[in-house]
Amino acid sequence: MMTEHACLRDMVMDGDFAPPLPEGRSTRARQNGVVQPLLTDLYQITMAYAYWKSGKIADNAVFDLYFRKNPFQGEFTIFAGLEECLKFLENFQYSDSDIEYLRKTLPPTIEAEFYTFLRQLTVKDVTVYAIDEGSVVFPRVPLLRVEGPLIVVQLLETTLLTLVNYASLMATNAARYRMAAGRHIQLLEFGLRRAQGPDGGLSASKYSYVGGFDGTSNVLAGKLFNIPVKGTHAHSYVTSFLDMSELRTKTLAHRETGQEHDVLALSSAWRKRLALLLETLENEASDGEMAAMISFAIAFPEGFMALVDTYDVKRSGLLNFCAVALSLNDLGYRAIGIRIDSGDLAYLSNKARETFAKVAQTYNIPWFEKLSIVASNDINEETILSLNEQGHKIDCFGIGTHLVTCQRQPALGCVYKMVEINGQPRIKLSQDVAKVTMPGRKDAYRLFGADGHALIDLLQRSVESAPKVGEKVLCRHPFQESKRAYVIPTRVEPLYKVYWQGGQVCQPIPALDEVRARVQSSLHTLRQDHKRNLNPTPYKVSVSVDLYSFIHELWLQNAPIGELS
Repeated sequence: MMTEHACLRDMVMDGDFAPPLPEGRSTRARQNGVVQPLLTDLYQITMAYAYWKSGKIADNAVFDLYFRKNPFQGEFTIFAGLEECLKFLENFQYSDSDIEYLRKTLPPTIEAEFYTFLRQLTVKDVTVYAIDEGSVVFPRVPLLRVEGPLIVVQLLETTLLTLVNYASLMATNAARYRMAAGRHIQLLEFGLRRAQGPDGGLSASKYSYVGGFDGTSNVLAGKLFNIPVKGTHAHSYVTSFLDMSELRTKTLAHRETGQEHDVLALSSAWRKRLALLLETLENEASDGEMAAMISFAIAFPEGFMALVDTYDVKRSGLLNFCAVALSLNDLGYRAIGIRIDSGDLAYLSNKARETFAKVAQTYNIPWFEKLSIVASNDINEETILSLNEQGHKIDCFGIGTHLVTCQRQPALGCVYKMVEINGQPRIKLSQDVAKVTMPGRKDAYRLFGADGHALIDLLQRSVESAPKVGEKVLCRHPFQESKRAYVIPTRVEPLYKVYWQGGQVCQPIPALDEVRARVQSSLHTLRQDHKRNLNPTPYKVSVSVDLYSFIHELWLQNAPIGELS
């Protein structure tokens, strides 16, 4: 008999479990069951007790969630993960089992009333301001501004960070692959088997799609997020056939007449003819490989895509594929194409395209020249750029390891810092200027230049008036006095919207396809030199004159004065 804990464990792993909700609270579909209040660091809960014990229940605080440096040696980042943050807030509540676990885990000196306090805790008094998901964002500009009771907003820290950090990193990585490949090349995410666990795999599939990929091999991601699912077969399918004798099913009905035909006989005849045309030796081609392709073609006559590099692309794979594809053509079907998973991808893709063109011209089958060529094999951003220079003929890249693990930079480094408490600004100082926080409630604006491109992001104190179109604005570097410039914007875009207030979501949550479209439209607002792969131009993030003075006055007030002796 399954225990209660085992049942809960299995429900969590299935993604269907979430803590019980307050009455009347609706849930957004398919919240990840692992994302719940206990998905946090222990010190968040110990701090909450210390705050509670110190009588700081009524204190209110403002936290900024932001990052300090763009990833992948680039000059832009894509903000993602907001919808999951809102799902987390909608479902936030400590369950009875959570409280029981904490009683057993935390020191016995903790007062029982604190657990009652936690059990009744809600996020109805929290307000979250956020940039739209899918937007291009930059260092130091808060992605989220979280306001509310100190204990509550402190308890949200780790979970919000884990939901934003990887999502934004993944979406940015995918967007960079999309830019490297160009608009007309298909990109498929093949990384589930290499991802950091099942949740990492699902997140990678979701946010690679957001960043511009066209589909995934991950079937569960397809179900959960309505992402197109694509796939062919593995080398093991090919090597499972030794020769033609292993073909137990050899016939296929004609697409229009329904009459059964022997595909093995058709393919064998075509292979003889093609060997002469392609100036190759038929006896060098693998019979087991052709048997596997015939078997797969019979199983999927409307979607025949074959892996051609199990033995040798030129001597075997292309010849066998073309023979089977032409057999399907005889029966009224069109093959989809090939996948190459090893070797010199530029050379082999050109060889494949030449082969398809020769067959198309010789047998007057125009569509054959346009068969799809998919390439995989540990592809990264640099590989694609190199293949572009070599003049490849690849139509689609299947990308796994380097994409989903973000091998060039495995973490974005978002932080969550208090900037105000009970209306009083707070600043964190450091000898590393990059770690000095910008205090107080702030609003952010994107200023556009005469050419229509984004020119600069401006942070202001929330008490300041928004910049206006056509009016000169002095924009200052937050920490370097000599770096300043006047900007006369042709368009001003406020970056923040209230997304959570009064215990509910306040903005329509866009579908994944809308977020995906926003990524591309937002990237389009940047100049090309900000997006280029090599030595991109840094995008400027500045502060208003008022905020600049505010930062430095508070810095002087809080910095200790040394004494020389």
